Amino acid sequence: MPLKQQIENIPEKVKSEIKDRLREFSSFSRKDSKEWFSELCFCILTANAKAKTALALQNTLGFEGFIRHDEKKLAEIIKSHKHRFHNNKAKYIVLARQFTDIKEKLNQFKDNNEKRKFLVNNVKGLGYKEASHFLRNTGHFNLAILDRHILNLLHENNIIYNVPRPLNPKTYLEIEDKFNKIAFLLNQNPASLDLHMWYLKTGNVLK
Repeated sequence: MPLKQQIENIPEKVKSEIKDRLREFSSFSRKDSKEWFSELCFCILTANAKAKTALALQNTLGFEGFIRHDEKKLAEIIKSHKHRFHNNKAKYIVLARQFTDIKEKLNQFKDNNEKRKFLVNNVKGLGYKEASHFLRNTGHFNLAILDRHILNLLHENNIIYNVPRPLNPKTYLEIEDKFNKIAFLLNQNPASLDLHMWYLKTGNVLK
């Protein structure tokens, strides 16, 4: 079944849930720096882990936990949630504390691609996927989050010839261009298309 038809067949209840989630992301423009920093740590935790695991950790730790626990305590809590690479994740979160003003830092850039470059170049633990994820979750809707679910669905629909591993920046941008063109053809923004496609592969609407 073509991707367009697969998306059209998603239940209306789920489509409504996706719209609600996009409204939540848009609301980040009104949220304070604490919320932004918590979301940054959440996206650090999503790399090489299930989104549900990262979400559970964010709910457990929150801004206060992310900012106050020492590296050893963070590693213990992350490990207790059966997250892989708990030591590295704890280290990255501690290093990220220099960006508690990440909202203000990013406001100096007008272009979302420049914001992503800043994140990738300065926040340890964020690659293009995680930086795109963070930006999407904070209301930036024109970037693609090319995780394994999205890549596999693109491959299944013959939009990409294979699922590249690892996914280097040049290839990421090439696939993102294809993804964004599909979003345009389906009259969606990339953030909306991502949530629809992620639901098709996982049966869930998360963040």
